[in-house]
Amino acid sequence: MSITVRELLDMPHLQLRLHSGKTGLDRQVSWTHTSDLPEPWQWVSTRELLMTNGMSFPASAADQERLVEELDRVGASGLAIGEQMYCPRLTQRFTAASERLGLPVLWIRYPMPFVAISRAVAEATLLEQSQRLIRTERIYDTLRRTAAGDLTRSRIADALTKELGCPVFVCDRLTGQAYHPEGPHPSADVAEAVRDAAQGTLAAGARSIRSTGGVELLVGEVPTHEDAVLAATPAGNAGLDGVLMQHAATVIALELSQTHLALAHSRRTGAELTAQLVDGRAEARGARRQLMGAGLDPAHSIFVAATCDEPQRLRDLHVALWRHRIPHLTMVRSDVAHAVIPLSDEAVDVVENSLGASARIGLSLAMKTVGRSAEAAKEAVWALGTAQRTGDALVRYGDAMVWTGVGGVEDAQALVQRWLGPLLDHDAQNRTDLVDTLESFLAHQRSWQRTSTAMNVHRQTVLYRVRKIEELTGTQLSETSDIVQLWIALRARDLLGGGRKS
Repeated sequence: MSITVRELLDMPHLQLRLHSGKTGLDRQVSWTHTSDLPEPWQWVSTRELLMTNGMSFPASAADQERLVEELDRVGASGLAIGEQMYCPRLTQRFTAASERLGLPVLWIRYPMPFVAISRAVAEATLLEQSQRLIRTERIYDTLRRTAAGDLTRSRIADALTKELGCPVFVCDRLTGQAYHPEGPHPSADVAEAVRDAAQGTLAAGARSIRSTGGVELLVGEVPTHEDAVLAATPAGNAGLDGVLMQHAATVIALELSQTHLALAHSRRTGAELTAQLVDGRAEARGARRQLMGAGLDPAHSIFVAATCDEPQRLRDLHVALWRHRIPHLTMVRSDVAHAVIPLSDEAVDVVENSLGASARIGLSLAMKTVGRSAEAAKEAVWALGTAQRTGDALVRYGDAMVWTGVGGVEDAQALVQRWLGPLLDHDAQNRTDLVDTLESFLAHQRSWQRTSTAMNVHRQTVLYRVRKIEELTGTQLSETSDIVQLWIALRARDLLGGGRKS
């Protein structure tokens, strides 16, 4: 067993003196930590005694009270302060908080070296340290003893639960719920406590918290996986501390890395099929077989086209869909994520939530058949274009029709060809910029000067180009009806994925 704060006080040669927090004298001390840094609770984990000379100790009553509360929150054993050093006067609020929370505050008599206290703790916990070393070795041995298998459940968390003698969970940082689709799953109150504790940076080792249901928890970071945290409920004689949690988290990190590698391989395989479907190159029978094998029935599946300000979220879309058990195919092309998902609100919600507040998402109608996949992909891109132009987070194909007055992709293509086709052909053959000039001219309310400034060309050049546009399209840019037709054609071209040059 660890030594307690009371037992440290009872050692005559240490000459420690209690200032406050007498109700917490039975707190166990597994290790000591010396720090004179501001906000020292950032560096202390559960069952550790913080020792300080008080060089950065706060002077105000409010800051001193916060220091006690933060040390208690992270599960520290207590606070020991060097006498006759640099600590300012302890306030009544500090003392009251110590008593209220049962966090012992000790005075270290000058010139007692701090290392003497550290040595006393180490010698008193030799047996525990030996046991920890054995348990640490067995934690790492779980990797060897745990066979690879279904990615949907954390087999390492199951093995650690048996090894450590208490429930262990790999949790999503944002929700507190199980990271793996099949768990193991924490209870609702544990998930809530983990979610609240995991906001921001966790303390070194593990943070000790208590759920609303009274469950004591240790919550720690998972190295190299910022979206995951490790939680354990060390009830009874589990004897779990921050050091063991760090080792357990390292093993969990290795498992997650292996899982993500396997998911990346699966994504690459699916990306090739997605590209074939988007481009209309998929052989119907083989593609249908692959879709069904991925859990996607073409009759009840849709295409998604999405963008957001965080490219990593686009690349990790397949992970979010996997974690929520949503069948999918994904690929990223030219900063746009294309995906095939089931036609369900749940699947759409996962896409929207995983891409964040900056997401712009377009959804197609049901694919129905493999033969309609390319058209469905265009519908999704069309809807995405509407979302980008209107600022809506999500647009379903059909909603875009109301905005443009165009009946569908085929109508849009016909409209573009009718009004912009001559300009597109001329630009391609002569390396001119008639379409861009038309776009800018209309955007600047048909002002010659503003258009020339925006395009960095002479005003006479704009005049010549506008006359050429009118000649090729048979329109008059002084006529409202012609302006409307050209403007709608430009918007249809944007929605079809052929927008303005960057």
